[in-house]
Amino acid sequence: MRRPTPLRLLAAASALGSAVLAGEAGAQGVIIDQGRFSIHVEGREVGHEEFVIRRAGLGSNDALYASGVVTITHPESQEIRPLLRADPRTGAGAEYQASVTGKDAAEIRIRTSGRRYVASIRSALGAEDREFQARETRVIEVGVAHHYYFVRGEREGREIHVLEPRSRRQFTMLAGESRDEELRLGPNVVSARRVELAHEEDIRLVWYDRQGRVLRVEIPALSWVAERTDLVG
Repeated sequence: MRRPTPLRLLAAASALGSAVLAGEAGAQGVIIDQGRFSIHVEGREVGHEEFVIRRAGLGSNDALYASGVVTITHPESQEIRPLLRADPRTGAGAEYQASVTGKDAAEIRIRTSGRRYVASIRSALGAEDREFQARETRVIEVGVAHHYYFVRGEREGREIHVLEPRSRRQFTMLAGESRDEELRLGPNVVSARRVELAHEEDIRLVWYDRQGRVLRVEIPALSWVAERTDLVG
């Protein structure tokens, strides 16, 4: 009889806890945005991302829930299933979990505890528990385009505290120049606002439409681009 791998055992053990947050995300609420990105590296399409952002709850339970599936097919197969609960006023992350299968398989769970994030990370390397500062921090996962929705309102010169769970990085990005541009999405040309985010040499460019929806994300140093395809007519 074939014995299950440690990651499969971990996935089964965490299923009950994951169902709580997933159930909240799937509960009735208002859909803020929903769509699909194509993902390119060095000009080659390597995968896609599907996502939905909802607002649900009343009073102190009011929250934004962002869930998605990122599927990478080249050069190695990988699937990322992130689920984020965030404050609807600030965009700060309140709770997060992600399941990664294929390349760099892992299970990640993060919750707030006072002024800290408590993270539990399980991978083929073993179990890892860490803490991070929680200072109106935005959770922006590596390779997940829709998470940039949570920095859509930042003005030039504003410092943004960022947590990248999979990379275990926590840093500050500076919101730079914002300008209006015409952006081509497939056969369409749409009005967009381009925002530059920078951490030292790490530059990220994000295009938003008038509703605050993420249209395109570009990380020049990685030759990585995510671009909306569901808005193309």
